[in-house]
Amino acid sequence: MKFDKSMMQLYAITDRYWVGELSLIEQIELVLQNGATCLQLREKDLDDDEFLKEAFEVKALCKKYNVPFIINDNVDIAIKCGADGVHVGQEDMNAGEIRKKVGKDMIIGVSAHTIEETVEAIKNGADYLGLGAAFSTSTKTDCDVMPAETMKAICDVSTVPTVAIGGINSFNVMQLAGRGLDGISVISALFGAKDIASATKELLTLSKKMVNNE
Repeated sequence: MKFDKSMMQLYAITDRYWVGELSLIEQIELVLQNGATCLQLREKDLDDDEFLKEAFEVKALCKKYNVPFIINDNVDIAIKCGADGVHVGQEDMNAGEIRKKVGKDMIIGVSAHTIEETVEAIKNGADYLGLGAAFSTSTKTDCDVMPAETMKAICDVSTVPTVAIGGINSFNVMQLAGRGLDGISVISALFGAKDIASATKELLTLSKKMVNNE
């Protein structure tokens, strides 16, 4: 899949904490139907066999809606299921080592918190950067909030698309306008919403306004 920065506009990340009346697959389909431009499957507690089985199912859904399918952290699962991409943090394998394993076509995303990490990730072949935490978040308690000036400075030097992550919802997304971002990455504001379809549509609209600094 050819990578384009428009894929970052509404980057949805799964979290089975929010599974309730709907299954995770049903939640994912609602998000894809209503405007998510990228989907990352994030599973911290599944064993590899279950993760791989689920990955094939989610990949088929993403293909149905022509949305890039990204695996969080697990490079081997990404390779085995033929995902469009893989996203890693600073504590994981660096982008250069991943590129050797996955080949030239797979999308590689890297979490970055400083200009130094940004430059290093891009040098090693990252296709996009996840910047955060944009706001305080319950999903990653070990992450400090990134100052607005740091986020803007990273966007200014980055030669690849950037997406903000961490605590983003419909009430605060416009605070990110003017930083040079290409989109937002959202977890609970999508999968924890009472009406996932409406939340997805609203966040996509707001993200486009944020990106265009309207």
